[in-house]
Amino acid sequence: MRESPLYVIFATTYTANEAPVRQLPEFLSRRLVCGLIFVFAFGVVSARCQETAPSAAKPAPKSPDASEKAPELPAQIELLETRVRFEANGDSRKEVHTRVHIKNELGARQFARLSFDYNRSFQQIEFPLVRITHAGGGTVDILPSAISDRPNPAVVNAPAYQDVRVKAARILGLSPGDVLEYRVVTTTSHHPLAPDFWLDHTFDRSGVVSQEIFELDLPASRFDGIETPNSYLTRSHDLTGAATPDEPFWKNKPRSGAIYVSPESPETSKEKIGEGETARLRYRWMRTYSPLPTLNGGDQPAVSRNFDLVITTYSSWDELARALAPHLYPGFRFPITPENAKRGQELRTANGLGTDESIYAFVSQKIRTVALPLGATGFHTRDPAEILLSGYGNSEDKAALFTLLVASDKVQCDLVPSALSWKMLQLARPSLFSDLLLQIGTGSQSIYLDPSLEVAPFGAIRPGLRGKEALMLYHPDLYARAIGPGPNLAHLWRLIPEDLPFKSSQRVTVDASITLKGALETKVRYFMRGDNELLLRVAFHQSPKEKWKEVAQLLALSDGFRGKIVNVTASDPYATEAPFTVEYEITQPKFVDWSKKPVRIPALLPQLGLPDPPGKAASGAVASTIDLGTPLDVETHLTLHLPEGTAVRTPTGTSVQRDYATFVSQYQASSGAVTASRHLNFLLRQISADRGADYNAFVHAVQNDEAQEFTLERGEVASQQTRPENSAKKN
Repeated sequence: MRESPLYVIFATTYTANEAPVRQLPEFLSRRLVCGLIFVFAFGVVSARCQETAPSAAKPAPKSPDASEKAPELPAQIELLETRVRFEANGDSRKEVHTRVHIKNELGARQFARLSFDYNRSFQQIEFPLVRITHAGGGTVDILPSAISDRPNPAVVNAPAYQDVRVKAARILGLSPGDVLEYRVVTTTSHHPLAPDFWLDHTFDRSGVVSQEIFELDLPASRFDGIETPNSYLTRSHDLTGAATPDEPFWKNKPRSGAIYVSPESPETSKEKIGEGETARLRYRWMRTYSPLPTLNGGDQPAVSRNFDLVITTYSSWDELARALAPHLYPGFRFPITPENAKRGQELRTANGLGTDESIYAFVSQKIRTVALPLGATGFHTRDPAEILLSGYGNSEDKAALFTLLVASDKVQCDLVPSALSWKMLQLARPSLFSDLLLQIGTGSQSIYLDPSLEVAPFGAIRPGLRGKEALMLYHPDLYARAIGPGPNLAHLWRLIPEDLPFKSSQRVTVDASITLKGALETKVRYFMRGDNELLLRVAFHQSPKEKWKEVAQLLALSDGFRGKIVNVTASDPYATEAPFTVEYEITQPKFVDWSKKPVRIPALLPQLGLPDPPGKAASGAVASTIDLGTPLDVETHLTLHLPEGTAVRTPTGTSVQRDYATFVSQYQASSGAVTASRHLNFLLRQISADRGADYNAFVHAVQNDEAQEFTLERGEVASQQTRPENSAKKN
């Protein structure tokens, strides 16, 4: 969500059943698994899916043999003009005027449909202009019949969320050389968080836009005495938690906001017009870029990692937490009352629920998740009885149902920022948050939960969320005791533990056979607990069974196996009490050529994905800590069956012992078979930068062991060619 939900709410259309490879990157950390190279394969696939703009890096010099003519951009946006106006009551209007020069057929396909997500309960979208100017002359205006307004694909089977919609214009007859021009107007009125509003904006730096104009029109009354990012206003009304009849402390009230303009993108002009309550602040930016004629020609502007413009009417994180709590924290709508306690008990009894674990399993697995971004429904939470009856819910609704069933006084609610750190500006606004988590227990005994993950074990959340700071939302009866009588940033933010509440492990067994014809028949089985368990549970859960072979093929290819998947099975993704297991069988007809003397093959084990050793720090720079990721215990075992009369020379095993990790490998040959094992156990999450040389030696020892091969020979072979099992190198 690069922009406020007051405007074009979502950057892309979200669908209910995306391909697994689009979901997997969400779970990737720097080192998800030591034992699965397939993680990197998924990373490559997803990178292609998400590639939307040229790289910000400086292109490498052209090779003398390279073609002089490089591929051109599919389309060049000649003008991107945006005008945004806010009113003091939170209403707003946004108009976007775009002119696009279509370069080739790919560009024509990319702009064949213009889609915009919105929520019709407080928004409207109109297309005042959609026009094509053909390269050969003449113009065509798109007819009203080409405009469609339908529920978002994610909510087609969820009637409660039909207000979340997609308005689209079909652009027919678009050809290379044409110019497409359109205007889109989004109006917002009576937003659930009004009179507050906010906006994040970043100017294009990809080279796709030639000229960008941005105009911002604000009510001056909402920005009198603009606050610096770290300042907080003193509330004049009650902060003790004792709500007065006419002014509850969580009620939104007009207050002074904050404006941030990046020094990298100063406004072209700004002015104040009028006086008093009708005064307006007007900002204007006009930016012109040199068009990039090709995808890889010329220097490209650097991509900013920060927003160029931020406005918000929330004066502090405390203000934001108090504003969001009534909408997102279930205790507000379903407070701690005897009636609700009785209601929760009746629901638990009716569904045979007892422990927190059983309640979590019921809510996460029995209530289908409707994948909508946080706040897509206008921060509206449905009644738990309605959620139960419908059998579906978004993340906010599932959190509400779990809270009522457990008892709201046991549950706390946290908002997690997106990958873009909130610390960069310190300006509070809802658009920074992407996930809603629940917490039960306190201190070291606390467990974080995400009921929207249908197949996550109890206490497992995505690795990308762990280790982040989360904004805490409280029930009004508990708020004053937790926060105190005034803004208290230390208590508002909490650090989500980096580790899972259970030990992460992975076991991989490979049972393979090489035939007299040189074919390889392999059966691979995975037993997983931890981050990779969650990764594969989601992949197999979201893929229909007829697509499981495709998922298994990715695993096989990345593990070094080539051939045809003939069978794949997986344990029930919903059976989260036990490790997740996956098993596939693959055949490769021409694995070895026995006519060669000798035959060398690698150990048929998954490669161990270790974090890269630290590079050489720049002069004067402080070396960073070496991150090893979540502690993980990986064991891999191979049994390779060989044709009778085959002799084997096995490599020497390796043993490396450190306080942060250990590695042991063993290789043995016996009559008609070879066995191999590797055991890598990361014991610490990170080590100090001054141990970089030692860690580099550890990595090289493991990689050298993985590079070793078996030597196979058909015919008479001396028995001394087989090395003993306990022979091992010490490092």
